[in-house]
Amino acid sequence: MGTATAIDLCAGVGGQAWGLEQAGFRLAAAVDVDSDSCATLKANRPRWEVIQGDLKKIEPVGYPSLDRADLLACGLPRTPYTIGGKQRGTADPRDALSAVLDMASFVRPTALLLENIPAFLTSDRFAGMRRKVGETIEDLGFVSSTAVLDATDFGVPQRRAHGFLVAMPRERMARFSWPTPLSGPCPTLGETLRASMGARGWPEVDDWADAANEPAPLIVGGATGRGGADLGPTRSKAVWQRWDVYGGSLGNEVPGPGFRIDREAPVNEGLVSLTVPQVALLQGFTPEWRIVGRKTSAYRQISQTTPPPVAAAVGRQILSALGH
Repeated sequence: MGTATAIDLCAGVGGQAWGLEQAGFRLAAAVDVDSDSCATLKANRPRWEVIQGDLKKIEPVGYPSLDRADLLACGLPRTPYTIGGKQRGTADPRDALSAVLDMASFVRPTALLLENIPAFLTSDRFAGMRRKVGETIEDLGFVSSTAVLDATDFGVPQRRAHGFLVAMPRERMARFSWPTPLSGPCPTLGETLRASMGARGWPEVDDWADAANEPAPLIVGGATGRGGADLGPTRSKAVWQRWDVYGGSLGNEVPGPGFRIDREAPVNEGLVSLTVPQVALLQGFTPEWRIVGRKTSAYRQISQTTPPPVAAAVGRQILSALGH
């Protein structure tokens, strides 16, 4: 039996696509509307077929790579389903659900994977959208299963919950089970960033890292149509401040030898700022994954993605159920 293939829609920075590759899938195509995201995908995986375009406008008949795949996956844009995004769902012009379901009807994959915030699976506000998903699943002859997985259970040093839906034919679904958490503690914020935070000789790095002894808070912000690169709304910034991290913007470099934490100074002067590469580490990326674009664009790509270790864990279970 040959290698199972996957198409990843709304691929962004490539977190889900890379995770599926780690699980054993061959990426037949990765699709995204954003030019920097597509450049990121091409920079890291030149052999992938990267298609730049709006899913609502792409005609799949024009792309042989979209003709068939064992798995069709999509991490739906999160903002249309968040409170900050006003939870407009399919009424939000940034949403892609209807286009994804149309693509599923065209591709006719052997399995379907959708990812979004947990509220997509549970909120009454999105019941109509879940019915649309159910209609497509029924048309494909599939049954489905849903789960909320926490990134910390899979070694990602960030408190981040993801809602997943997997659908496939009943006989294959009978072989599917959701991944179980890894044994052992999850890395902490301090453990993950100790080396990078001390790279320029900051003398307080060990004290800071020892105190930052829990996984990082949820990384939010960076939504299309919203401000620059910061760590989210006021409540999120306050959580980061507990770890002496300034949430109002990302830094261009880590602290140097002359920096000292000063909680009495203005927060943008007395606290440390995360850099884009550090945020990527907190999302489960390794340093070799190159992110193309200026700071705001790079942060937007990272903050919206599925961490690769989580996608890999789900992908391995799907691959096993498909008999590969």
